[in-house]
Amino acid sequence: MYLKYGNLTIRNALLDDAEQLARWWNDGRIMEHAGFPNGTGQTVQEIADSLKNDTDDTSRRLMIEQDHIAIGEMGYGNKGGGVAEIGIKICDFSKQNKGNGKILLSLLIDFLYTELRFKKIILDTNLKNERVQHVYEQLGFTKLRVRTDSWVNQVGELQSSVDYELYPDSFHNFAK
Repeated sequence: MYLKYGNLTIRNALLDDAEQLARWWNDGRIMEHAGFPNGTGQTVQEIADSLKNDTDDTSRRLMIEQDHIAIGEMGYGNKGGGVAEIGIKICDFSKQNKGNGKILLSLLIDFLYTELRFKKIILDTNLKNERVQHVYEQLGFTKLRVRTDSWVNQVGELQSSVDYELYPDSFHNFAK
C-alpha cells in the first residue's frame, strides 16, 4: 500500500522500519493507551520477524510519514466475513491534534473499502481516549458498546474500552 495526501504518506511497513517501531513500542508514554505503560518489550528482531508475515489478505502494519519522516503507524487485520479491524497511533506527540488523524484514517478506510472490498470496519479504543472517539464519530463510526473494566493493563490497572463499527454508507471521507 502506498497512499499519499499532500505531505502525508501511508505505506507498508518494511523490515527497515522495525527499529523505529521498536523505539515507539518500547516507549511507555506512546503505548500507555494500548495497555503498555512500560512499553511492549519487543526487540527489533522480533518486530522484523513479525513484519515478514504481513500480507494484504491477512494483516498489514503501515507507516505514517509527514514530509518523508515517520510520525506514526497504523494497521489493519482481516477478521473474516468482509470485516477489517484497524488501529492508528501518531507517535510523534508534536504531530498530534493537528487534524492529520482524520485524513490518515480516511485514506486507509477508503482503500479498505474500494481496493480490498471490505464491507465493515471495526475498532476499539480506551474509554479514556475521548479525543480519538470524537474523530471516529466524525468519520461515521457508530459506538456499539462500552466495556467497563474489561481488561487489565501491564501494571494491573483495570481499563475500559469502546467498540465501534463503520459501514461504507456511513463513512465521511475527509481526504477527498
